[in-house]
Amino acid sequence: MSDRKEVSSIQLDTIHTGDCLEVLRTLPSESIHCCVTSPPYYALRDYGMGGQIGREASPKEYISRLTEVFTEVRRVLRSDGTLWLNISDTYAGKGNQGDFTDPKNPNGRNGQTVALNNKVEGCKPKDMIGIPWMLAFALRDSGWYLRNDIIWMKENPMPESVKDRCARCYEHIFLFSKSRKYHFDHLAISEPIAPGTAERLKRGVNGSNKFGKAIPGQVQPQTINRSRAHGAITDAEIKPLRNKRDVWVINTVPFKGSHYAAYPPKLVETCLLAGCPEGGIVLDPFMGSRTTGMVARQLDRHFVGIELNPAFTEMAYRRIGGEI
Repeated sequence: MSDRKEVSSIQLDTIHTGDCLEVLRTLPSESIHCCVTSPPYYALRDYGMGGQIGREASPKEYISRLTEVFTEVRRVLRSDGTLWLNISDTYAGKGNQGDFTDPKNPNGRNGQTVALNNKVEGCKPKDMIGIPWMLAFALRDSGWYLRNDIIWMKENPMPESVKDRCARCYEHIFLFSKSRKYHFDHLAISEPIAPGTAERLKRGVNGSNKFGKAIPGQVQPQTINRSRAHGAITDAEIKPLRNKRDVWVINTVPFKGSHYAAYPPKLVETCLLAGCPEGGIVLDPFMGSRTTGMVARQLDRHFVGIELNPAFTEMAYRRIGGEI
């Protein structure tokens, strides 16, 4: 495409079609500012592609393959780079997706004739497997700094017919850093303080307030609880913004393309504003419907994408061109 650019042997604003691990090994070290991605979830869908991730025989094999991929991601990231990883869990022993063939779904739901999570070592039927934390700990052990477990909560989640547990409405976004010190623009994603915070700060606090007293392990009380006269803190001294909390309420949005797992642009936007400087390069080794690339261009960042499925690559280019 005509809008592709090449800087220091990296072809920017383009998608490489092929195995993500093989493509990653061709990228130069410390060349990427940030990685925002969502790998295929374990045993959820079969995209019919040889070598696809998510169809391993066991969770251990799945985690091992992803650890290998993200070890390469860590190599190509700059020393101050970050990884924003969206991942969700699944359950062991998914009923009729196992050895039994459902006459209503002879090919299995999502194209799975036999569900790989039917029998999971160490799990009883109905157990939550714990995929997100298995992956998080594996990446931490491989050298990543595990900095945040952000909860992506959806008010419009996929409905579930279960009656013996609560319905799921969230996924994980793990923030990893390559080094102890890294690029994180907290001001770019700051949010307004709670409505009552300013009033509490302006109110006086007497010395008998139990929260204003020193406690073991806390050098001094929080500003809002320190003893002070009424009006000692003025409106001009109150900061209107606070650091963004780690529960993000972002609803899914409709997508006309054939990809089933397109995450909302607002989710990517938040990660990029905090993790990738303007003009920087963001990597998505599981590009899918190209949400990461689309948002990167809108925010004046460059992207490098990798996608195994040629059909998804073509769809992604059509999406960024405004066709879908």
